[in-house]
Amino acid sequence: QVQLVESGGGLVQAGGSLRLSCAASVSIFNFNAMAWYRQAPEKQRELVATISIGGGPDYADSVKGRFTISRDNGTNTVYLQMNSLNPEDTAVYYCNAQTSIYTNRDYWGQGTQVTVSS
Repeated sequence: QVQLVESGGGLVQAGGSLRLSCAASVSIFNFNAMAWYRQAPEKQRELVATISIGGGPDYADSVKGRFTISRDNGTNTVYLQMNSLNPEDTAVYYCNAQTSIYTNRDYWGQGTQVTVSS
């Protein structure tokens, strides 16, 4: 059973920082890539950042230069460091494990709320 548990969300003022964590119950080597998505109220879920096993990170244009995705393969944890936050970053952030090498499925965490006040 694959479980992804996010943590680290909260309320922060504009210009502040937060670090999100995603702890996986299995080895993250089991997936082609790990990613963070977000969904703001009344908006579609959007890809924020991706990090693959052997490749470099990739970011949405809206977060480039402010957000950093990283992975700790030893603890099966993925992080999203978010700096210079602004109110437009307010959303529920979801951890995503892309394409299991065993089941060919994607897996999702339950989400963590990030609220940026102006």
